[in-house]
Amino acid sequence: MGAVAVNAALAANYSSAGTVEFLLDHNKNFYFLEVNTRLQVEHPVTELVTGVDIVLEQFRIASGRPLRLTQADVQWKGHAIECRIAAEDPYHNFAPSLGDIATRTEPSGPGVRMDSSLYRGGRIPIYYDPMVAKVIAWGPSRAHAIMRMRRALSEYRVVGIQTNIPFHLAVLDSIDFQRGRLDTRFVERFLQHGMPEEPDREEFALVAAMMGALVAERRSTAGSAGGLAASPGEPATNGSSPAGESANWRLAARRSALR
Repeated sequence: MGAVAVNAALAANYSSAGTVEFLLDHNKNFYFLEVNTRLQVEHPVTELVTGVDIVLEQFRIASGRPLRLTQADVQWKGHAIECRIAAEDPYHNFAPSLGDIATRTEPSGPGVRMDSSLYRGGRIPIYYDPMVAKVIAWGPSRAHAIMRMRRALSEYRVVGIQTNIPFHLAVLDSIDFQRGRLDTRFVERFLQHGMPEEPDREEFALVAAMMGALVAERRSTAGSAGGLAASPGEPATNGSSPAGESANWRLAARRSALR
């Protein structure tokens, strides 16, 4: 497939980042599907397993600079998974979910990458693609990447709209997915019996409102007492709060590991 993709690019005299897609059958026969003359949404997966900043290389090529890599320079390491976070309701046939972002808490930590457009007070309108963020998890093996992704998604909180995070978590728990038994009808089969029961949204909305009030109170307290400042979308905490200390220690540890 790699050789065919390169030959296709050479035949078209193509000189930028692009993607050639194929379909693969059970006998490992592959069939040409399409060429995308752009970066794919999933390009962070390639970047994490190769260590190549594809966006940077694309800018360099567009500015007339030569490609710095040969094929031998591209070495694969580990496994990466990407989940597209969409403003959709997986419990109601993935209907669009519109509204304002009341607050959001995004995952972090070693091996976890976030590409996101979400911010507190942001509005999800009807005019665009429903994807609002991407979570990408890397691990030395596929099983490790799945575990990291499950942990990351379980920490992801978005209040104000519905997202497809529950669908991703349910898929990650699927034995077929974990064992790599995938094909073009996987989602269709999975949705017949794979989604867990819908949570009590009225209760969840009440808890979310209480959390919002608590965040506002802590910000006010921190501001008047000289406590720790919060970044946008993160609750402020003061030094006397055990919960706040725990959250700050966790964030500090992850940032140190990422450095």
